[in-house]
Amino acid sequence: RIKGSIGYVEYAYALQNKLPYMDMINSAGKRVAPTMETFGAAASHADWKGTPGFRVVLTNQPGETSWPITGSTFAIVHTNPEKPADVKAVLDFFKWSMANGQAAAEELHYIPIPADVAKMIEASWAEKIKL
Repeated sequence: RIKGSIGYVEYAYALQNKLPYMDMINSAGKRVAPTMETFGAAASHADWKGTPGFRVVLTNQPGETSWPITGSTFAIVHTNPEKPADVKAVLDFFKWSMANGQAAAEELHYIPIPADVAKMIEASWAEKIKL
């Protein structure tokens, strides 16, 4: 540990370990606190539809309430899998998670995937993945 140093950790980790955190200035020039609402604002302002493969970078998204350092997690599957039943099971799990896992995500201090984005993801699976 170095006195006066600054580090960056995941929000859930900071809360669980009672670490101090601070507000930041976002791309709109507004001071925002790290909260579920500011993380959600960043996700809601992203161009999910216009970004191939939903590979959106959530850093510095527009919006007066958007948290400036936000990220998303991705899962990659083969579009023409050797074992379609295995990929279907994975997709069924993710579909269930997007439909039913919001409360669990929020309890762990993660934001759920916006409902409109979940629909786009599922439509993409139906179009691109051969099961």
